[in-house]
Amino acid sequence: MTIFNLLTFIGGLAMFLFGMSYMGTSLEKIGGGKFESVLEKMTNNRIKGVLLGAGITAIIQSSSAVTVMAVGFVNSGIMGLHQVIGIIMGANIGTTITAWILSLTNISSTNIILSMFKPTSFTPILAVIGVIMFMAGKKDKVKDIGSILLGFSVLIFGMTTMTTAVEPLKEVKAFTDLLTMFSNPLLGVLFGAVLTAIIQSSSASVGILQALAITGSISVSTAFPIILGQNIGTCITAILSSIGANKNAKRTATVHLLFNVIGVGLAMTLFYSANAIFKFSFYNDTANAANIAIMHTLFNVFATVVLFPFAAQIEKLACLIVPDSKKEKENGLVDEKFLMTPSYALDKVKEKCDKMGMLAKTNVELCLDILKKYSHNKDEIISKNEKKLDKYEDELETYLVKINSMDMSNYDSIRLSKLSHSISNFERIGDYGANILKIKRRMHDKDIHFTRDANDELNVMGRAVKEIVEKSINAFITDDIDAAREIEPLEQVIDNLKNELRAKHAKRLQNNECTIENGMIFFDIINSYERIADHCSNLAVCIIELSKGSYQTHAYLKSVKSSNNKSFMELFEEYLHKYKVN
Repeated sequence: MTIFNLLTFIGGLAMFLFGMSYMGTSLEKIGGGKFESVLEKMTNNRIKGVLLGAGITAIIQSSSAVTVMAVGFVNSGIMGLHQVIGIIMGANIGTTITAWILSLTNISSTNIILSMFKPTSFTPILAVIGVIMFMAGKKDKVKDIGSILLGFSVLIFGMTTMTTAVEPLKEVKAFTDLLTMFSNPLLGVLFGAVLTAIIQSSSASVGILQALAITGSISVSTAFPIILGQNIGTCITAILSSIGANKNAKRTATVHLLFNVIGVGLAMTLFYSANAIFKFSFYNDTANAANIAIMHTLFNVFATVVLFPFAAQIEKLACLIVPDSKKEKENGLVDEKFLMTPSYALDKVKEKCDKMGMLAKTNVELCLDILKKYSHNKDEIISKNEKKLDKYEDELETYLVKINSMDMSNYDSIRLSKLSHSISNFERIGDYGANILKIKRRMHDKDIHFTRDANDELNVMGRAVKEIVEKSINAFITDDIDAAREIEPLEQVIDNLKNELRAKHAKRLQNNECTIENGMIFFDIINSYERIADHCSNLAVCIIELSKGSYQTHAYLKSVKSSNNKSFMELFEEYLHKYKVN
């Protein structure tokens, strides 16, 4: 074993870790948040949780990612602690798939068909296909599939490189003596836990152990405790992710640790007690990659089967270890744990934006009601909603800035831009609603009233504003482009109404039918109406233009308002007749 072998091993390890991470990231990206959505929609059926946790972990090749998702779900209140226990158990089983794939590298046969199942045989083909798809693909999904193939190829090449680099170690007595130390169960568990905690991946640490097994110096008695320790070490990722989170998120990480520690304790007690009685013939046999994969799988299946009936007791123990605190830190609107998956984080922001839009819509409707008759109760509701809208804007915009720093597909970049524009427009709609409230308070305090004609005119324009707000918010929530195209003709009618109502009220002022103060208040109200409609128009243009991957506001408005646009003119005439002022 020379320094060059060591450097080759380090290089192989780097390729292995990078390939695993890159493949997992690409799988998450192509999933577009679907994996997290499936987990989020979990029911209280713990068996289904185990199956889903195992399935999704097997797909994305990372139990750490799934357990971190679980911590995030609990921290944000999406799921309860009892719901994620099954997911955590399943994740431990799902992560064993990597070891089985890596064990195929040791297939040895003269049969061509059987040899093709060996990863080193088909990986070069996958690598070539992956490069072609990544470099020549025009669609994000094609590039992402290419990235998955490349990540898998790099992973396998890294594994092969490590195996080749450590092969000379089988002739080094010092290495054999070192491994013999780990036959001591406690030392073996400690080594496995520390190694996995450092690289934060049980799949990677098991892969390293499989690579070392090629030397023929690792026995079953040595590999077994190391594998058990690796399952404890993988808990470090969930523990780190729970730092700064609420008590239930910390309890989720604690459940993960308890599950593995208790499982390791039971497995060691059973295995070494049985060996003392029956003297296993395979105890000192040389372990290969397949043996390691079998032990890894058997332990996790054993721990899940044995501890599954005691999930409630594990939950209670976690609650005792992490007791209720007197004061819980208030959570943000969207959990920062979701930032590890930008696509899913954007899904969660969209959900909050939908609520923000409905808040803005509610406030406008309440303002229209309060203009007809002041209500202290509605005043309080509007004020409370306005504070919520301000909070939504501050927190969601800050969150989007963080997402923007992550690696995203073009589709997600467009979604982020749409959400950012929408948040701003929702907040401004709320602001003008609050402005109408202030005007009505002033009128109520000073006992100011409009003429019957003025009230009728405001009612007509108010109905138009109510419709445009409702249409634009619904178009955003459902991402309905056809509905968004109906906004601009109505916005143009509201612009015309503003000019018409200003002229009518100016005439009333000239005829001394109302005071100058009344006139200024009237103008303030219709200006607020018109500005609300403007932001609804901005929202609609954003939905339409970004669906095409661009954002050319002026060009779009110019094209739709042209005299040649038959559909625009038909809708315009329809709205003009609907909101006609007598």
